[in-house]
Amino acid sequence: MARSFAPILKMAAGHHGGEKAVLEQSKNSHAVKSLAKAPADRLLSVMTRCVFNAGFNWKVIDAKWDGFEAAFEGFDPGKLAFFGDEMLDRLVSDERIVRNGQKILATLENAKFVAEVEAKEGGFGKLLADWPADDQLGLMDLLNKRGSRLGGATGQYFLRFAGWDAWIASAHVCAALVREGVLDKPQATSKRDLASLQAAINGWHADSSLPRAQISRLLALSVG
Repeated sequence: MARSFAPILKMAAGHHGGEKAVLEQSKNSHAVKSLAKAPADRLLSVMTRCVFNAGFNWKVIDAKWDGFEAAFEGFDPGKLAFFGDEMLDRLVSDERIVRNGQKILATLENAKFVAEVEAKEGGFGKLLADWPADDQLGLMDLLNKRGSRLGGATGQYFLRFAGWDAWIASAHVCAALVREGVLDKPQATSKRDLASLQAAINGWHADSSLPRAQISRLLALSVG
């Protein structure tokens, strides 16, 4: 078991203006009070943004986002799932968005995924809200298997930005975990390394009672 979280919090506080300041800075600004009630179109919007952000300049995506909302019909999953094949040709030539054919196709496939969960499993927000908070890896596996282009960091960012209490295996987080003896190298892509990361963060959550997303941020801030 890794050491308690208090020394890590102290390190982060030393780099960022004291404990009160760093606790405020590290809060998950995307957290929501009732994830179960999150509208499906907003969750698909967040999902799409994360897919397009992957490997791309986030500022460009931000600047075009109103165009994305219009081009993708407000991200209504039922509408996009129904018109998916017919819309593909139009969307790949739509100058309001980034015209990446694979990511556009992924969005239409994810619309089908979200629409299916809405119809058969009580709602996508409910699925997220009901998932055990200590099993992010299980939820990431579901996104990877049933969604499109939602593996790895993209799935982690989607969960965080959707409001789920998610850790992110960023370079700074992984560097902190090497320092703490949790990882052997400053990256976590294998199942073994991700399981070690999850176990450590779950342990620090039990020790500190801080949300897992905040623990993730504090780990990153403890690096400098």
